[in-house]
Amino acid sequence: MKQYLDLMKLVMEHGTTREDRTGTGTRSLFGAQIRFDLQQGFPLVTTKKVHLKSVIHELLWFLRGETNINYLNQHGVRIWDPWADSNGELGPVYGAQWRKWGAASSNGTNGTNGTNGTKGTKVVDQISDVIDRIKKDPFSRRLIVNAWNVGELDQMALPPCHTMFQFYVHDGKLSCQLYQRSADIFIGVPFNIASYSLLTMMVAKVTGLIAGEFVHTFGDAHIYLNHMQAVHTQLEREPYPLPLMEIKSNPASIFDFKYEDFELLNYKSHPLIKAEVAV
Repeated sequence: MKQYLDLMKLVMEHGTTREDRTGTGTRSLFGAQIRFDLQQGFPLVTTKKVHLKSVIHELLWFLRGETNINYLNQHGVRIWDPWADSNGELGPVYGAQWRKWGAASSNGTNGTNGTNGTKGTKVVDQISDVIDRIKKDPFSRRLIVNAWNVGELDQMALPPCHTMFQFYVHDGKLSCQLYQRSADIFIGVPFNIASYSLLTMMVAKVTGLIAGEFVHTFGDAHIYLNHMQAVHTQLEREPYPLPLMEIKSNPASIFDFKYEDFELLNYKSHPLIKAEVAV
């Protein structure tokens, strides 16, 4: 995971100190990119322990189209708790946008509102759609899933940080590029790298392709000022070799994956480094 450590160093050395929404303050750099060849190992950070259980359950939760933390809490995952309301609701965050994007329909009979000749609303399952398009038209430049639904941002507990991702097929391999508008490098980015790398592997599995690269592109890449000591500690550590991720099932649908289908092999990491999430 030298790429991740290099990103940290880049922000530390070339970033600027900025105020932020949380009032914590950040060291921030606008515009960066790191790449991972998924055939060389699963890119899970080794210079501190990463809670892979949370990564997997969160990804499965997104794919279920859910926006209530009940599923996560049932599986011991609390990463979304600070943003949920008293009923566990988060508004139309990632799962809703991935699976239930609301779009205008020119014919009301195709939607949930309106009558013939008027505009209604239809629901777009972006995940099913992009997988279908990968199978039918793998060289398309439109293999995109978008979470930044401008019309619903004010209903979300937290607007999407990882805003859109695009797939790319070449030579039998499936690659994925994520654009992340806002990136908490110390706490959030290790989760994001692992999550989208695993998603790429899952989509490759159900489309009959081999996982290629995960490309991570950043807008505001930042280190919170109260994470500085933790970052220095991490940068002093030597990374271990990457583990391997084994997907033990071969389902017809990406929505049929279960937590038990994933096994991480040969993961060796340095101890956990604790730090507070800026809310």
